[in-house]
Amino acid sequence: MARQLEHFSNLVAMFFARAAEKGDAPFLWAKKEGEWRSTSWREAAEAVASLAAALKAIGLKPGDGVMLVSENRPEWCIADLAIMAAGCVTVPTYTTNTERDHQHILDDSGARAVIVSTAKLARPLLPAVLRSSVCEHVIGIEPLAIGQSGTAHFHDWKKLIEAHAPDVAACAADATFGRDDLACLIYTSGTGGAPRGVMLHHGAILHNVEGCADLISEDFGWGDEIFLSFLPASHAYEHSGGQMFPIGLGAQIYYSEGLEKLASNIEEVRPTIMVVVPRLFEVLRQRILKAIEKQGRVANLLLDRALDIGAKSYSGPVPLLERPMDFVLERTLRPKIRKRFGGRIKAMVSGGAPLNPEVGIFFHSLGLTLLQGYGQTEAAPVISCNRPKTGLKMDTVGPPLKNTEVRIGDDGEILVRGELVMKGYWRNPALTERTVVDGWLHTGDVGHIDEKGRIVITDRKKDLIINDKGDNVAPQKVEGMLTLQPEIVQAMVYGDRRPYIVGLIVPDCDWTAEWCVANGKRVDFAELGRDPEYLRALSAAVDRVNADLSVIEKVRRFILADEPFTVENKQLTPSIKIRRHVLKEIYNERLEALYKR
Repeated sequence: MARQLEHFSNLVAMFFARAAEKGDAPFLWAKKEGEWRSTSWREAAEAVASLAAALKAIGLKPGDGVMLVSENRPEWCIADLAIMAAGCVTVPTYTTNTERDHQHILDDSGARAVIVSTAKLARPLLPAVLRSSVCEHVIGIEPLAIGQSGTAHFHDWKKLIEAHAPDVAACAADATFGRDDLACLIYTSGTGGAPRGVMLHHGAILHNVEGCADLISEDFGWGDEIFLSFLPASHAYEHSGGQMFPIGLGAQIYYSEGLEKLASNIEEVRPTIMVVVPRLFEVLRQRILKAIEKQGRVANLLLDRALDIGAKSYSGPVPLLERPMDFVLERTLRPKIRKRFGGRIKAMVSGGAPLNPEVGIFFHSLGLTLLQGYGQTEAAPVISCNRPKTGLKMDTVGPPLKNTEVRIGDDGEILVRGELVMKGYWRNPALTERTVVDGWLHTGDVGHIDEKGRIVITDRKKDLIINDKGDNVAPQKVEGMLTLQPEIVQAMVYGDRRPYIVGLIVPDCDWTAEWCVANGKRVDFAELGRDPEYLRALSAAVDRVNADLSVIEKVRRFILADEPFTVENKQLTPSIKIRRHVLKEIYNERLEALYKR
């Protein structure tokens, strides 16, 4: 039976309501000394109440910003809730931020305090704090090695909490702010320029939680849900989808040990819902393909049949003639794949970047429900999501969430209206006025709405490549197809106001190693970049993609990147989108040279 989420006045009220219901049941999990250990709802509520009292005691006032610099862990969630319970505004930041990034956010947000998890993360942060004219307090979740404090006061997390007896009832009663009040200031990573602070109110995030709860309840049934958190909690997608949404459902949250241990964590935790980004699925797809390839002819035949049936059935029932083979697959191949994902996944929700439909159909074919969502930070961030009841069409991002209006502008831009729309950009009224017009958020995405009310995105307005003949090319489509090839792990295409499309390619390390063994070559990327046989092998991958592209979309020539695109080298945003302006700056001369050959 479908269950409806209550209408809460703020996020803190939602949390305390769930904590009162759940009591000593486990809530937040982290691995310590090789074992998963839990924090109960009661313990979390007491920690939130004590920390909120402590923040008030050191002089923080309602509306003050508190910067939060931490990897995903139980204390992240507790700190976020405590900041809001004190009437303050959470300013989450990425753990990959440089000193310069921290300085910009501190100066721009005017945060009066910072909560930081470890001494390592404090290193690039503290110089920015010491130069700040407004930051007065630093709270270390773990002990910090401080050489000189300057004007800031340093506090120990544990001692602050212990110094204030938990009065959960009083803390809950004090949380009288409304849905229209500011909850957090999330800085968009952006594909260009300095990060901008997006003002999200309690109602915006609650609108997301309510809409997602409606989807889970009606399409899957809402039970004792288990989430595995591994995307950065500082990102709006994980903040709403991986933290606040589970709280709304009264779910348990397990904090992953990191990407390198994610596969084993999934098998151990056996989550029911996962919030993910497309890149993870692309990597998992390649791993599954390689694993099955090594299992021999029968396994590969089963995979081929599964993919064939999946392509025919993903938006409807399995065709009658295919049902006997589908029955066989349900007892052979698919259970093995599901086991690798814990065995009880209801849905994996992909967001943050476009998902290649082929990847979605691949996982559907193997018995896993993959939903593509759509949103942006300015919408708290979820706007829409695929739903089984409306048909899982993988080239759409599904219908809008409950109580969300979407229409298409005269120029094809997707416009959004509802409580989920941000208050605006912090200290930037001019940009706010250009982005939110008459209550409609101008997303910058181009698309249309299909006959079943599902949103179809064709591309970003600003990312469209317009060649010298005036033809439009959607780069993300071509890049997505390139990275589906086993030889290619990352790609960017280029060609604005040029006669044809060229590409920048990062070869896959595993494929390269296998190719070198098979061809008696040394794994040396500098040498391989000049090796005609290696380049011909990569050209074959590009040619396979070109066979499925229109004339204007074909990649005519390419160069190899000097290194993979990463967050650390600033070539990826923390949400794993390529920074086109950075890549163009680095490779512009070499890409332009491709037109002179």
